Amino acid sequence: MLIGVPKEIKNQESRVGLTPASVKELTLRGHPVLVERNAGAAIGLTDAMYEASGATLVDTATEIFGRAEMIVKVKEPQPQECAMLREGQILYTYLHLAPDPAQTKALVESKAVCIAYETITGPNGGLPLLAPMSEVAGRMAVQAGAAHLERSKGGMGLLLGGVPGVAPGHVAIIGAGVVGTNALQIAVGMGARVTVLDKSVDRLRQLDLVFGNRVQTMYSNAHTIEEAVLGADLVIGGVLVPGAAAPKLVTRQMVAKMKGGAVVVDVAIDQGGCFETSRPTTHENPTFVVDGVVHYCVANMPGAVARTSTFALNNATITHALALADKGWRKALQANPHLKNGLNVCLGKVTYEAVARDLGYDYVPADTLLA
Repeated sequence: MLIGVPKEIKNQESRVGLTPASVKELTLRGHPVLVERNAGAAIGLTDAMYEASGATLVDTATEIFGRAEMIVKVKEPQPQECAMLREGQILYTYLHLAPDPAQTKALVESKAVCIAYETITGPNGGLPLLAPMSEVAGRMAVQAGAAHLERSKGGMGLLLGGVPGVAPGHVAIIGAGVVGTNALQIAVGMGARVTVLDKSVDRLRQLDLVFGNRVQTMYSNAHTIEEAVLGADLVIGGVLVPGAAAPKLVTRQMVAKMKGGAVVVDVAIDQGGCFETSRPTTHENPTFVVDGVVHYCVANMPGAVARTSTFALNNATITHALALADKGWRKALQANPHLKNGLNVCLGKVTYEAVARDLGYDYVPADTLLA
């Protein structure tokens, strides 16, 4: 199978779909790989490294999309990329379709086979291709929040870890999944006072066993969320409903009653955000202020640490990329129900139930297209 790796074109996005090591895995199995020149240059993955791994360098994304049977990316295709997709071509990347009707419409019209990293499941549960970026984003959330609590960046002028004789800042983390757990680790390490909320008592019990009295665990409901949000200096939203739009757990009214100069970091913004006041931002202009509260809602947070993120992502994605290349998409999906869960749009049909429900499409089960 001819694989194509275009350079990412989303704002401030320097990650790349395949590392030279991943390219070598594919070429050693007989799959030629086209890589757009300078696709990985910003993170030290040079054209020479790709050539040494067996890739063929091409000058334009147009050639990549025009020739490749499978496109491997990181972020969702931008409008000009959607326009280059063709019927039956495999697109293997993050999609986050539920809050993005325009992209969904473009992918449906392309009749491409669109497999989303974020809905591929694992044999032990969870979302293994989303997890590495959630780990990065969770750790970055505390880092970004702490920076924006500084007065020069619009915050209240608070040092998150405090100093002797001065109380540390209070961090409220909504969601104790991969994002929340990684945020928790960093916040505790910085010396902050931390409250974590989740609907799973079992998960809260696990965190209590690990962190003990260094964190406060609370069962998540409307009352406890409001209580934690109003008392916090930094609120991190890390909730996820796989493939679906994120629930709006923090209302506009809650934000209006928060401390002036407090910071919210909405890691769920890729799926629409879990704060009612959120809207996507970029690394170039990462924040905005609502009712005196600084909102950090960057939609590709791991892109800021693109080298680390690229290697972490490739560790998770390469196995399925090899299966798709070796077997073709139909046989690969038939053989692996977890990979099949990644099929979101296929041959003009929406094949992921949550996306179809949220955006008003007819849901077509993947099995009906795999015969």
